[in-house]
Amino acid sequence: MHELLQPGSERKQLLLGNEAIVRGALEGGVRFVAAYPGTPSSEIIDRFYQLAPEAQIYVEYSVNEKVSMETVAAAALSGVKSLCAMKHVGLNVAADAFMTLAYVGVKAGMVIVVADDPFLHSSQNEQDNRFYAKMAGVPMLEPATPEEAKAMTLEALALSEKYQMPCMLRTTTRVNHCRGPVALGDLPGNGSPPRGTFTKDPFNLVVIPMVGRKLRLALLEKLSRLQAEAEQSPLNFTVGEGKWGIITSGVSYLYVRDAVRDLGLEQRVKVLKLGFTFPQPRAVMRNFLRGLTRVLVVEELEPFLEETVRIVAQESGLRVLVGGKGDELIPKAFELDAAKVKRAMSNFFGVSYQSPEVFSIPQLPQRPPNLCPGCPHRATYYSVRKIFGDDAIYPTDIGCYTLGILPPLRMADFLICMGSSVATAGGFSKVLDRPVVAFIGDSTFFHAGLTGLVNAVSHDHRFLLVVLDNGTTAMTGHQPHPAVELTPQGKVQPKVNLENIIRGCGVARLATVNPLQVKKTQDVLQDLREHMHEPGVSVLISKSPCPLFENRMLSRKQKVVFEVDASCDLCKKCLEEVGCPAFVWEQPAAGASRIRINAALCSGCSVCAQMCKSIKPRRLDDSKGGNQ
Repeated sequence: MHELLQPGSERKQLLLGNEAIVRGALEGGVRFVAAYPGTPSSEIIDRFYQLAPEAQIYVEYSVNEKVSMETVAAAALSGVKSLCAMKHVGLNVAADAFMTLAYVGVKAGMVIVVADDPFLHSSQNEQDNRFYAKMAGVPMLEPATPEEAKAMTLEALALSEKYQMPCMLRTTTRVNHCRGPVALGDLPGNGSPPRGTFTKDPFNLVVIPMVGRKLRLALLEKLSRLQAEAEQSPLNFTVGEGKWGIITSGVSYLYVRDAVRDLGLEQRVKVLKLGFTFPQPRAVMRNFLRGLTRVLVVEELEPFLEETVRIVAQESGLRVLVGGKGDELIPKAFELDAAKVKRAMSNFFGVSYQSPEVFSIPQLPQRPPNLCPGCPHRATYYSVRKIFGDDAIYPTDIGCYTLGILPPLRMADFLICMGSSVATAGGFSKVLDRPVVAFIGDSTFFHAGLTGLVNAVSHDHRFLLVVLDNGTTAMTGHQPHPAVELTPQGKVQPKVNLENIIRGCGVARLATVNPLQVKKTQDVLQDLREHMHEPGVSVLISKSPCPLFENRMLSRKQKVVFEVDASCDLCKKCLEEVGCPAFVWEQPAAGASRIRINAALCSGCSVCAQMCKSIKPRRLDDSKGGNQ
């Protein structure tokens, strides 16, 4: 039995925040789940996928977030409790559906988990998606701990059922990826696979303008009732006492608790912790502000709560000083922590605070992320640079291959979002008299690259698109996509053929190579370059499986590693052109410098041996079963 399907008991289980959300959804009767993986939300869909057969629920890795939301919406409209999950920028992709789904509503509970990423741990921006809830007009809950994440998932389902509209559960990286004790409640019976019923009602479900106007008014009426719900919610509560106050939400509440304790302010500071944050509970805020002289709003990213607190104080004529974002107070960029909150409270309330010694230790050396040893993307980049050099413009995309930005590869010149490499390559090709070579991964191509390719073909954009096909969605944890040939169950024939899709878009010049065959790859690239003066898009599919995924799924036994022999003249091309992490440059205190290959890291891909005669294979002892 999967650990998240254990029966309820008094004993708590240590769960990730994401796992707690899964458990809450299961306890709430969710039977239909769809998502596109994106850190920090990926474990939600992954855990559902693992337990789906046993739990008799439907789970799919959708091609993108918009599709996942639309799929889940259809299930919820058919009376099946549903959930979709995404990272913060994923809601940008799904926003078209999200904004109107708030009008249309649902018939069964539907939770939209949106995982924000303060400090950009694995993202291209730091947007605050709380404003999406406000703009769409959907209720929003914000947990601070895994325990709250489970409880608020249940509450989100209940609110969604009651008001027949989706409910947003907004998390942040520290909530998604922290572990905490979670009490397990009862699970409903598994039953059979989810089946629903759909009642035709086009003048409420087909949003033409006349329908949209009616639904807009209905949404405003729901928001009025939700406002009253927020004012009474036990998810908003006050702790402490005193003439000073703090208003906070989400994981910031934990930093506030630490700060109040460490500064000895338990008898001087009241804290309002908000868990139901949209509609914003104005009456709760107003009652909290009464009798206080100073109130600090502690929240990450934008002043979402602060702006409302200031308005409430002004409208109520309350003589209270409100602080929040600003110099020496709460920063607007990046994550908060207990130290930042203590400094802000010290400055705002005028209490002494001495930074402990632990925060003055030297920083650890930086360890930038790197493509793995044997990664086929590295081989592709090496060959492309050999043929196109520094003169070409290299738009790139979101995935492992984005790490090609780092030396020595330096194969990334522009990136803004998923799928942008294809469309921006077209724009560059129309205004620049330079070769343009764009990179996109196989999963990202299905997510957001198809429309850009169709646009490029229809307008005769002149560039080379390299589709880096490693057979999985590697960066977020090896999730499947429509053209996957290697799954946790083994090799299967994909239902969607990447070459057929690209040809179907109208691409005439298409080639497929194995990038680990360096000379063949460079010959094909040279041929494609010679045709780039002609109108139209050329596409190269660089196809080789992710070695980590292949080893994990098939338990592939490695037969060889490579070594640098005595003929090496220290030209350093292996370091300066390929830069595989398995290479080691040694400069001993006594003796000659040398280059060696760390056998524990070498994947046996042979790319380095194809570029240097001093690198030779060494067969591994079969009895040892791989690298030692």
